[in-house]
Amino acid sequence: MTTRSIFSIIIIAVISVFANASNKNSKINIMSYNIRNGIGMDEKRDLNRTAATITAENPDVVCVQEVDSVTGRSGGAYVLGDLAKATNMHPTFAAAIDFMGGKYGIGILSKEEPLSVKRIALPGREEERACVIAEFSNYVVACTHLSLTPADQLASVQLIVNETSQYTKPVFLCGDFNAYPNSEVIAAFKKQFKIISQTKHASWPSESPKDMIDYIMVLKSTAKGVNAGNAHVVNGTLASDHLPQCVTVDIRH
Repeated sequence: MTTRSIFSIIIIAVISVFANASNKNSKINIMSYNIRNGIGMDEKRDLNRTAATITAENPDVVCVQEVDSVTGRSGGAYVLGDLAKATNMHPTFAAAIDFMGGKYGIGILSKEEPLSVKRIALPGREEERACVIAEFSNYVVACTHLSLTPADQLASVQLIVNETSQYTKPVFLCGDFNAYPNSEVIAAFKKQFKIISQTKHASWPSESPKDMIDYIMVLKSTAKGVNAGNAHVVNGTLASDHLPQCVTVDIRH
């Protein structure tokens, strides 16, 4: 065999490895969880209970709502950071409002450290709201907690669509939308997003679920090659007044 033949075989092998790698699937477990700052239905604050609820599902990324950062209420603790340590994940916090000497807002816990993070302000007449967008190697996750006011919710839709539409990677939007599946705001989101989480099982209140207001969605323009399965609401946990939403997605590169 000549040197040229050996070199050609090596080149073909290398190309084959990269081609096969590009066709592999990435499986990602996504969770959305309004943790009520670690306060359970017994009105006791117990972050260990919150962390246990999260780790039992082994998520790769968790969108968290209602979380303090160095507030007087939480004794100056960086709550998301404490949860990150307990779950062995990276914390990404985004403030919505100033509160008791610190901040109160939303966040993302992730096994992979984000490549980039962006916070956008959203309207809320009862309190200001936010959306945090974290870009990872193969996907993007946006976490939000929408206003209680329908007009503010509807105004938030286009702001979120404008920001998430800038990505070509699969974009997953998660959070507490404070809106029912048949509401005007969810109908507005469904023009650009597809709901991939459970919608038939209620997520609030956790002790006797009656309402579905927590969702996980994928941006339709980035959904090619995305397959979702195992969508479920986590039953039996009273670590918050909400139950977590979970879904597993396969992303074909």
